[in-house]
Amino acid sequence: MVGYEDFVKKIHKLTGIDLSLYKEKQMKRRLESLITSHKFSSYEEYFNELSVNKTLYEEFLNYITINVTEFFRNPSQWEILEKDLLPDIIKKSLRVWSAACSTGEEPYSVAMLLTKFIDLKDVTIIATDIDGRVLEKAKKGIYSAESVKKVPQEYLKKFFRKIDDKSYQISEDIRKSVQFEKHDLLNDEYPKNIDLLICRNVLIYFNDTAKDKIYKKFYESLNDNGIFFVGSTEQIILPYRYNFEPIKTFFYKKIIPQG
Repeated sequence: MVGYEDFVKKIHKLTGIDLSLYKEKQMKRRLESLITSHKFSSYEEYFNELSVNKTLYEEFLNYITINVTEFFRNPSQWEILEKDLLPDIIKKSLRVWSAACSTGEEPYSVAMLLTKFIDLKDVTIIATDIDGRVLEKAKKGIYSAESVKKVPQEYLKKFFRKIDDKSYQISEDIRKSVQFEKHDLLNDEYPKNIDLLICRNVLIYFNDTAKDKIYKKFYESLNDNGIFFVGSTEQIILPYRYNFEPIKTFFYKKIIPQG
């Protein structure tokens, strides 16, 4: 009989995703809800079916990678980024990484914001996610009318084209400014020389071992004095042990050791 631990091992072998690095209680609750919704009686029965059923397999990947995002999520934090932090890091060129970007709202938000400071031709925005399907959606830049409701009017008018009553497409200039790439935070090599790293509302799903590993790799990814922007439920406990210094709520700066 395949229990949770065996299921985790089989999924790792099948997908390369190590569920043991996610919080077990949270992940079990999500999986058992999924299994029950499809009327499977066990982890074993569910795994056997998803390993041969493409639709079920894709649904599983989408469900566990938790693709929830929106434009300018937590607007007050974006205001702090715009008014208090970006002016200090803008230079002749800029490298930004939006990690676990899902369907692209976050990297497109930062691209729109950066047009106030710098020509996007001088900016590299790397946007990554483990789910290749959401990246394909992100590249198209088409969003529902509901999902753009919170986009500031100045950006909506300037950077979006209304397709019909139900959808909008973000402008080609903004789309071209973002490089979307598939990336696994737990296993893949990280981008380097990053000035602004955005990873929000993702690490809450990982256990302490995984978070420790990711924070250390984020540190190595950042340029000297680079800024790390986290989600509203993800303030780093004891950030100095990772050589991060809090500079504003939800924002950290890379500390350069002296000597």
